[in-house]
Amino acid sequence: MNKAELIDAIAADARLTKADAKKALDAFVCTTSKALKKGDRVALVGFGSFSVAKRAARTGRNPQTGKEIKIAAKKVVKFKPGSDLSGAVK
Repeated sequence: MNKAELIDAIAADARLTKADAKKALDAFVCTTSKALKKGDRVALVGFGSFSVAKRAARTGRNPQTGKEIKIAAKKVVKFKPGSDLSGAVK
């Protein structure tokens, strides 16, 4: 499902116009991004939680040459699904 299909589905389920559904989705993405940038955790009970984790620097290999390369430390976004979402997927 891409963004346009998600907007259509939100509009249909919530009985909103597509424009309102797009605004709501964009607001969710923007607000979640801002919270994660600050290092906050975003938790939606039953759905899941988004958090930021630190990934340490490490040594990797270039798959084409086999040569060792250094991979810098960075922050990554993690998502842990909630029980309702996990149960719906099973």
